[in-house]
Amino acid sequence: MTARLNSAQPYALGLFRIVVGLLFACHGASSLFGVLGGTDGSGGTVETGAWPNWYAAVIELVGGSLVLIGLGTRAAAFISSGAMAYAYFKVHQPNALWPMENSGEGAAMFCWAFFLLVFTGSGAFGLDRLFAKRSTAAQKPATEHTPVAA
Repeated sequence: MTARLNSAQPYALGLFRIVVGLLFACHGASSLFGVLGGTDGSGGTVETGAWPNWYAAVIELVGGSLVLIGLGTRAAAFISSGAMAYAYFKVHQPNALWPMENSGEGAAMFCWAFFLLVFTGSGAFGLDRLFAKRSTAAQKPATEHTPVAA
């Protein structure tokens, strides 16, 4: 049973990355473009350039999209994890200690999910893996061809 689960690990990790990236990108898109209810539930957006909301929304959209497609996953996840740690400690934690009390569950979960992806990488279905295969294939030395003597 353990061997079967271990063999499926890259695929489960890839699906995890896709779902987390999609949810994060949707959060950023709602803040920047007012889709999916926007910031206030009625299509509102954050003011362009407003600190920290606009910058957080850009990180959410770009970082979530990169994680979703699995391109630069570790770097995008690291920046996204840091953004969510900042959001938790600067926005949510001053209101109360525990995430259930300060409505910071989302920020805490995204922070730790992205932190996990920093160490695990993109898993299956990611562009990182596709580019890694291409670069290793290009680095392999071509086999020597000896001419056939007549």
